[in-house]
Amino acid sequence: MNYKRTIEPVIEENLFKGKVIVIYGPRRAGKTFLSKELLKKQSDGQYINCELQENRDKLTTTSAQKIRDIIGTNKRLVVLDEAQTIPDIGQTLKIMADEFPNVQIIATGSSSFDLAQKIAEPMTGRVRQYLLLPFSLAELKQAHNSAELDGRLETSLRFGHYPSVVGRTEKEMIEELDMITSGYLYKDILQLENVRKPRIVSDLVKALALQVGSEVSVNELSRLLGVSGQTVNHYIDLLEQSFVIFRLGALSRNPRKEITKKFKVYFYDLGIRNSVIRNYNPLDTRNDVGALWENFCIVEKIKVNGNTRRLVNNYFWRSYAGAEIDYLEEAGGRLTGFECKWSDSKYSSPQYFRELYPNSAIELVTKENYRQIIK
Repeated sequence: MNYKRTIEPVIEENLFKGKVIVIYGPRRAGKTFLSKELLKKQSDGQYINCELQENRDKLTTTSAQKIRDIIGTNKRLVVLDEAQTIPDIGQTLKIMADEFPNVQIIATGSSSFDLAQKIAEPMTGRVRQYLLLPFSLAELKQAHNSAELDGRLETSLRFGHYPSVVGRTEKEMIEELDMITSGYLYKDILQLENVRKPRIVSDLVKALALQVGSEVSVNELSRLLGVSGQTVNHYIDLLEQSFVIFRLGALSRNPRKEITKKFKVYFYDLGIRNSVIRNYNPLDTRNDVGALWENFCIVEKIKVNGNTRRLVNNYFWRSYAGAEIDYLEEAGGRLTGFECKWSDSKYSSPQYFRELYPNSAIELVTKENYRQIIK
């Protein structure tokens, strides 16, 4: 089943307005499909797969004439898929934008650190960026009613929302996730950063997968992996910029009473997280359901904000006394907190937080009300 991506009409509204469109996102999240859907609506578009050596060779040039030979003279929209593989993509995009101002360029990339670095200086102020993640709950709502969404909630927590996973049998979902994890998960990091010890990266991902929802200690990871804290931080950066994980920092306006420098790590897709630790077991046999639910709720909120272009600051909160809130959003000068509880609906917001932030609001997210809150 094809689900319409929420961000598609947002991108369409910004085509042909003098900006290069850049679509970031993890591999297999649907960037190629989305770009081809956008192409279908143009009678004179062109798709170029930059992972093919022949296309990379042709586009590795500073000659406007050579680029014209590639894209022709009558194209309105050109897609450069996996554009980060072109060695000097920033200059190539600049030439395209300068010499062919009537051509809309869409560049996709599964490696934000590499593509962003290459286009930053040449394309300053001339790019609109979008993040495409695996399906959001809002996107699944298009084809499923409330009862169906509730019925597949456990599947979401076990197998995630990758487009190639949703709607498959359990055996097919496991095979697909194993393929993504083994074939794509570390591809950009290992190729583009020339990582010398790939085993350290995979061990780090496993360690982080077992710490979802907990505060991460770089020193502890350093001892566990036998590498420096600097190396741990660097690899976490790469994993984040390859859209495997994301960090959530602590909110602190009172450093004497609130945690300040700690951070938590979550996965952009729970199917990937479970694949990494080789655990697809049913929820009633697991001891990590609380962590799965917390990750699910937070990443779905982040997807909604990204797809609707809602700008918020994201945090978690904990006092030194042990009171905590799983997830906070700050928008328009107001804080809204979300406490994620899978099985326990009894929750009282921390009194100290209410005193410190009197204009804030806190919502409890459970499996009974998640559809009303994550939207």
